[in-house]
Amino acid sequence: MNIRITASLLVAIMALSGSAVATPAFLPEDPKRPVDKIGHDLNIRPEQFTACFRKVSPAPQETRPTAERVHSNKAILLSCLQKANANITNDRLDEVMDRYRPGGREAQLPMNE
Repeated sequence: MNIRITASLLVAIMALSGSAVATPAFLPEDPKRPVDKIGHDLNIRPEQFTACFRKVSPAPQETRPTAERVHSNKAILLSCLQKANANITNDRLDEVMDRYRPGGREAQLPMNE
């Protein structure tokens, strides 16, 4: 009887582990951004992207950023990411972020443009 319970628990743990691996990693403060995919596309570890992104201050949900906020966040994010991978360019960062940003490029256009 104990063997059956142990086997059942082992199967349940393996099933849970498999589903956890298949779930994309998201930033807790921005659950729509798949950091595992962004990290892959920028050739950095997801943890590196998360650490850099925590230094920026995105516009609140459903609002558009000011031009000042866009430029400030970009400078902070790009310089931090380039420490992890010096080959990341402004254009590459834009391309990757636009791919995964809710609302795409449009959502990042400053409100005064």
